[in-house]
Amino acid sequence: MRTNATGRVLHDPKGGSFRFDAGAVCLDFAYTGGEGRYAVFETLHEPTDLVEWLAQPPLDAVVTAPVTADDLVAAKTLRQAIWEAARARAARRPLSAEAVAAVNRAAASPPLVPELTGNGTAIGWAAPVLASQALSTMAREMIKLLSGPLAERFRECASETCPLVFVDSSRPGARRWCSMERCGNRHKVRALRARRTT
Repeated sequence: MRTNATGRVLHDPKGGSFRFDAGAVCLDFAYTGGEGRYAVFETLHEPTDLVEWLAQPPLDAVVTAPVTADDLVAAKTLRQAIWEAARARAARRPLSAEAVAAVNRAAASPPLVPELTGNGTAIGWAAPVLASQALSTMAREMIKLLSGPLAERFRECASETCPLVFVDSSRPGARRWCSMERCGNRHKVRALRARRTT
């Protein structure tokens, strides 16, 4: 990844939005939609939606070749595998063979290739920039997370009603909430009301 700044604004289909930093670009990607009950959060409806997501910071991968329906299917397959692997790791369960295979399959493609641009002080991606390269780069990031020093730092939000998973890269490793502005504040309000009624 090109920068440590991660996170995106998530939108609730019932209204409202909040900034959620999952701690890694690959995990941010896992929250672009989903299957089953998470289909209401889908943001990758067309190949152009994938193009737009990849072009945003911090990945900044401006795809230089057409993105196909097959690329979109591959992206959603990787996304689901990342989601399943992250939830399993947060719950301290073994990862499914299917999720591992999907991440490995995406990682097997060549990744994005960084290059210096301008006067040698900025970084870009060497052309051509393909969707498959961006997916490979995110799959490789997930592999590093699952096998590296942050492997035990996958956490599910402490709210009983929030399924969001993140990697806690804070120094003390004490992050509890998907977002203080969302679940953290709701918890504070509930705790304050409980103290006032006792």
